[in-house]
Amino acid sequence: MDTNRYIRFFDQLGIQDVPLVGGKNASLGEMFRKLSAQGVRVPNGFAITADAYRTMLDTAGAWDALHEALDGLNPNDMQDLAHRGKRAREIVYGAGLPKDLAAEIIAAYRKLQEQYGEDVSLAVRSSATAEDLPTASFAGQQDTYLNIRGDESLLDACRRDFASLFTDRAIHYRVDQGFDHFKVALSIGVMKMVRSDLAASGVMFSLDTESGFRDVVFITGAYGLGENVVQGAVDPDEFYVHKPTFNAGHRAVLRRSLGDKAVKMIFVEGETRQTTRNIPTPKADRERFCLSDTDVLELADAAIKIEQHYGHPMDMEWAKDGIDGKIYIVQARPETVASQRRASVIESYVLDGQGELLTKGRSVGEKIASGQARVIADVAHLRDFKPGEVLVADTTTPDWEPVMKTAAAIVTNRGGRTCHAAIIARELGIPAVVGAGNATSSVPSGETVTISCAEGDAGKAYRGAVPFHVDKIEVGDIARPATGIMINIGNPEIAFKTSFLPNDGVGLARMEFVINETIKAHPLALLHPEKVKDPAARAAIDRLLRSYTDGARFFVQRLAEGIGTIAAAFWPKPVVVRMSDFKSNEYASLIGGADFEPDESNPMIGFRGASRYAHPAYAEGFRLECLAMKRVREDMGLSNVVLMLPFVRRVQEADAVLAKMAEFGLKRGENGLQVYAMCEIPNNVILIDQFAKRFDGFSIGSNDLTQLTLGVDRDSEIVAFDYDERDDGVKEMIRLAVEGCRRNGIHSGLCGQAPSDYPEMAEFLVEIGIDTMSLNPDTVIATTQHVLAVEAHLGRKKGVKVHD
Repeated sequence: MDTNRYIRFFDQLGIQDVPLVGGKNASLGEMFRKLSAQGVRVPNGFAITADAYRTMLDTAGAWDALHEALDGLNPNDMQDLAHRGKRAREIVYGAGLPKDLAAEIIAAYRKLQEQYGEDVSLAVRSSATAEDLPTASFAGQQDTYLNIRGDESLLDACRRDFASLFTDRAIHYRVDQGFDHFKVALSIGVMKMVRSDLAASGVMFSLDTESGFRDVVFITGAYGLGENVVQGAVDPDEFYVHKPTFNAGHRAVLRRSLGDKAVKMIFVEGETRQTTRNIPTPKADRERFCLSDTDVLELADAAIKIEQHYGHPMDMEWAKDGIDGKIYIVQARPETVASQRRASVIESYVLDGQGELLTKGRSVGEKIASGQARVIADVAHLRDFKPGEVLVADTTTPDWEPVMKTAAAIVTNRGGRTCHAAIIARELGIPAVVGAGNATSSVPSGETVTISCAEGDAGKAYRGAVPFHVDKIEVGDIARPATGIMINIGNPEIAFKTSFLPNDGVGLARMEFVINETIKAHPLALLHPEKVKDPAARAAIDRLLRSYTDGARFFVQRLAEGIGTIAAAFWPKPVVVRMSDFKSNEYASLIGGADFEPDESNPMIGFRGASRYAHPAYAEGFRLECLAMKRVREDMGLSNVVLMLPFVRRVQEADAVLAKMAEFGLKRGENGLQVYAMCEIPNNVILIDQFAKRFDGFSIGSNDLTQLTLGVDRDSEIVAFDYDERDDGVKEMIRLAVEGCRRNGIHSGLCGQAPSDYPEMAEFLVEIGIDTMSLNPDTVIATTQHVLAVEAHLGRKKGVKVHD
């Protein structure tokens, strides 16, 4: 029979004991009792109850002195707060521990020594509670003492922990929260010390903290004690694991990001008691992840089980012991920020004032942004750009994307609605004005400007900070049209957020964005760095590969994780991934690319798309793309990925590329693999019955189909007036393609810009019975509503297909 009055071991505690031992100890007890058998490892320990704290002060007759110290406190007078807090801590520490309480603590310590060995070190952690609000967490307000050994050291740490109820920050916190100092008590948790000072530690969440996306576990970690990660004092490694595929048996890290981890917190042995300090992390450790994939997957497993047990998203702390090599969960509490965030809100930007018009062009997106303009002449000057500024340039190329990601808005002299700047701005959700003609001369560098894309087709740049506001409308349960509405996306970083839009999957996931943004180097340069002539490029490749055994592993892992993130965001809906569609000049701009690419006068209709894949000049690179997609579908379990080949000029070319894919482990029809082709060349339409025997679907690329049907270079400002997706010839091509797909029983879709820009094109696509249209995120809601109206007029219902 347990005769302890003041001690409760973790196996005696549950979440219902918050009033007795505080939230932290109650949660540790709950997990220790209920989840240990499921493999969630919690270090054993015991709680000294809040009753012990009150009994200690009763025995010492300390309440009157505490009132005298704290009554009349002016919390905004820092000197008064510091003086009174110091006095209160002295009173509590000086009260000492009653003999029976001290005896129970030592007896409990002996039990931990029996379990873990006589030399076990202890963590002494506070767990505050309030009589009138049992759920108050008081997180971070009191002190923790680590690596404690010996009877006297333990008893002294307990006295100091009780006294820390009156740290200056804790006193101020209670005043701000409206708590009575004398109705708050402190419980202490004493548990086996996890020696993460010799390994790593961190924080994890059972959802994505930025977007509130719930299908992932998000893990952060760094070397040493966990304080640095908790306080944000170090740039940690980050990992994601996709919960649905993990639960289905696929064990793979979805995505990872290497943090700087510049310092780590360790113990410093002192004469009286140990302290901690930060020391520089060795360079070799900084350049590798602090956790193995096995560790990450073990943590994800624990996070999923903890969330399932509690029934809501959780915020957890973990620590890896450098002595026994095991991972422990040392804290778990409900996540209360991201999980409460509302998703699916329509934002409408509205100008509230006027400004001097500096320039205008074509608007991209429907937002407004202000910032200091920064005119960038060329790539060499990108370093002059500061985050939050408005990027003003003649034009942009893929190697500008790292800077574009940090821009408030973009303005270019050249380009149309399908140019690089426009595509990237849409994916980033920032306004862009393209084709302004004179932007670099009319927008003053260094001055504040306002970029408005909320006034229709014309995007405008105004001098100064013109006031504006944002109207937000809750989407709610918007009806789903019979025509599938899919999304165009390339940036994995916005995938989770974008997935909250009402959609039927991803109609175009752009592989080029991932290659340019996270891989940066030409695939053949990674495979054959010895053939790269430029010393600077060779050095850049060496830096990229410093944590990898070879270039192939680097390329495959990075590409798989980028595409996998998009596939996971929209799981289990289809995600159509287009294999790389760089033009030769764009490939040449990748690190080391100039040594592997031809110099073409018109790359737009040159060595691009499917013509590259089976060609000896690029087959090795295509193999890497295929290996990455095989990893996404098979290792990660994201079988919702549909692969799509761009710019397939001839039937024989289709056969050659499909044969290469099968050779590289991606055989159409195996493991449910579907392969689509872009329908963007007139020959695709003319020979659609032959192409249809080789593919599971076509996605009409209206940008290139318009260009090649009308014979117009879509990048040329001079003939831009002749580029129009609404031309009768283009529409007839689209109609024939949709009818050909229907005739052959394969999928028909469109992933061009036309239905986003022109409501009448969306109406036309619905009328001819296209299966899906894929839109940029900023036009999904408006186009969906328009499609619903058109379908209602036509009497079309979801699930009813158009027939000849």
